Amino acid sequence: MMRGLGKRFLALLILAGWMGCDLLSSEGKGRDWASLGGLTSADAVFSNAFQLPAGNLSPAEIEEHRLSDVAFESIFVTAPATVNSGLGPIYNQNACSSCHSKNGRAAFPTNDDLGGLLFRLSLDGTGPMGEPREVPRFGGQLQTKAIFGNVPEGKVQIGFTEIVGQFPDGETYRLRKPSYTLTHPYALMPSHVRISPRIAPPIIGLGLLEAISEADILRNADEQDVNKDGISGRPNYVWSIENGQQMLGRFGWKANQPTLRQQNAAAYRDDMGITSPLYRTESFSDQPQHDGRADDPEINERTLYLATYYTQSLAVPTARNQEDSDIQNGRRLFFKVGCEHCHKSSFTTAHQAPFTFLANQKIRPYTDLLLHDMGEGLADHRPDFLATGHEWRTPPLWGIGLTQVVSGHTHFLHDGRARNLQEAILWHGGEAEATVMRYKQLHKKERDLILKFLNSL
Repeated sequence: MMRGLGKRFLALLILAGWMGCDLLSSEGKGRDWASLGGLTSADAVFSNAFQLPAGNLSPAEIEEHRLSDVAFESIFVTAPATVNSGLGPIYNQNACSSCHSKNGRAAFPTNDDLGGLLFRLSLDGTGPMGEPREVPRFGGQLQTKAIFGNVPEGKVQIGFTEIVGQFPDGETYRLRKPSYTLTHPYALMPSHVRISPRIAPPIIGLGLLEAISEADILRNADEQDVNKDGISGRPNYVWSIENGQQMLGRFGWKANQPTLRQQNAAAYRDDMGITSPLYRTESFSDQPQHDGRADDPEINERTLYLATYYTQSLAVPTARNQEDSDIQNGRRLFFKVGCEHCHKSSFTTAHQAPFTFLANQKIRPYTDLLLHDMGEGLADHRPDFLATGHEWRTPPLWGIGLTQVVSGHTHFLHDGRARNLQEAILWHGGEAEATVMRYKQLHKKERDLILKFLNSL
């Protein structure tokens, strides 16, 4: 397995054209708008575009990245086993790459295997650290698979309601609103459980997002909408297990994880049933089918470090055709209608970053990492630390135009309901309602220019 991954890694390294970050004018000409990940960027327009190491790694860091690739691709199996032991006994998938195929965005499921779509569960109220209150005998996430001799916690039935709309210029559109019903629970479940669907997002550029200073993120917060622009982004503060205190949340659809290390450890535990030095007990320890084995933690510190390093050291693909006049006009319209209020186009990472290759990088992630009220249409009605049931963290847009190339689909938003970028825009409500109205009032050619710009990222 390692030999095969090594060959794949070498092939990707040869295919990739590493590039620097030559920042020019703020008008959008030159390489300024192309180098989305600063010096970590890589020219890549092929199916493995999200699997390349950052373009500014040293030879030693490239070797570490190769080893971390092996850890991320590792498939876990039932205990006892000599390698990658400890899967389950209940779980969602058996490898990080099972949800994040080719490091990209998971597709909306078309069958009983939910793939990269999972469901968070909670009861009203909060836990001792401000976290969502877990459901007895189910924990905080529904595990839909089980190893031999055990049963999944339950299944999910998905239905759709079609919404038909029309732009002022006469073009019609259709949206699909999903509904989710928990079925076949292994045990009696309270009737008032709150359910939140979450699709696996791309994992490129996460190290850069972690390297943005807290002060720079908070500079964009405007909880009371002091500037009266209708946008009131605010931070989520969540519990850090290692630091024993509240920290700024950056990762997850509701910014409910403070660091990549904690995000990865939580994914090991909740998605695969794999304990680690950070989460030493199973998330479902009060279940009657808990394995009772004394093998926790099931991965060691080195494995957790490598999995985290992998998500920190990936390249961000370069934006394409940024000197094309259509794309430049699409970018201007993106700013004009107000998308950039939340999808912030520019940050510079901190001088003191976890690794040198992440420091002082001028990046274009198109996110503010803040929570925004997205309206009733996208609400999950499930609070998560400070995030309300109507709020979501602004997702980064870098790489979004390569979704079809990398992942073979164009499903977007927190649960993958949108079948293309225009549907994703039209689902925006709440703070984004005025922006969407301005988008709708554009002529079709202008709307197409915004979509062309987004597909260039």
